[in-house]
Amino acid sequence: MASRRGRAIDGVLLFDKPEGMSSNHALQRVRRLLDARKAGHTGTLDPFATGLMVLCFGAATRYAAAMLEADKQYVATLRFGTETNTGDHTGQVVMEKPWQQVQPALDEERVRGVLRQFVGRITQVPPMYSALKRDGRPLYEYAREGIEIERQAREVEVHEIELLDFDALQGTATIRVDCGKGTYIRTLAQDIGRAMGSAAHLTALRRTRTAGFSIDHAVTLSQLEADPAPVARLQAVDVLLQHLPVQELESSEARRFLHGQTVRAPGPGADGMVRVYGAPTGRFLGTANRSGPWLKPDRLIALTEEYTL
Repeated sequence: MASRRGRAIDGVLLFDKPEGMSSNHALQRVRRLLDARKAGHTGTLDPFATGLMVLCFGAATRYAAAMLEADKQYVATLRFGTETNTGDHTGQVVMEKPWQQVQPALDEERVRGVLRQFVGRITQVPPMYSALKRDGRPLYEYAREGIEIERQAREVEVHEIELLDFDALQGTATIRVDCGKGTYIRTLAQDIGRAMGSAAHLTALRRTRTAGFSIDHAVTLSQLEADPAPVARLQAVDVLLQHLPVQELESSEARRFLHGQTVRAPGPGADGMVRVYGAPTGRFLGTANRSGPWLKPDRLIALTEEYTL
């Protein structure tokens, strides 16, 4: 999360992160372009990776944490024959298993068979080059010092792996992966390489979907820099909450709700989290926990003149 002096801007931007830029650097660049006071994101990408980042500004940052739990989709290119210490092309080779010795026994159908082994609940050992922390320090700091930390395997969910391209002569494959939170695609690539009797690392990684958002609707850094009014590209805060049921309050109840008071929910509805709007303007007010006929405020939009009802 980042905060500094600037304009109080609320909204969400779908951003196509370029290669070679850290997630935090990308966030800072966009924040400066928008002159936004407060900004955050809903999940990091490795510097070598490209693709979709959901950037949140102002009030949207209050709802960013829930997005970390979202499923994601990636397109990854693997090169067989070598493993690196980072799991991608930026690292140093730590293991070699010549692809030429393995390739004659593999065709596309056998490769698809290997990929199917990694669909469902699988276990992964998190890579040393990751942001997971041990004793308050991210693992990648230990890795840069040449220190290997023991990591416990953990379960992750891979919903689907599709083989998009396989070049047996070059020893490369491109796959599309739909997965749950916490899945390391670099580790998946290494494990796939070993299952083929070889080794592998990533030469490209692109996030194409997350939480229902698609890279097709993302904006690039160059497009933002060329736009005389980049703030106009922001989407509304509640675009992050489209999966939640809607509850609309009359103006008197909406005012009480915005002051943090529990209010009666009009009409029937299931218990659980909802997004709340105020009549007659239809303004988004925040989220609430519904329990029976009552709405208890959860995260509210700031009570400013803009949201006076």
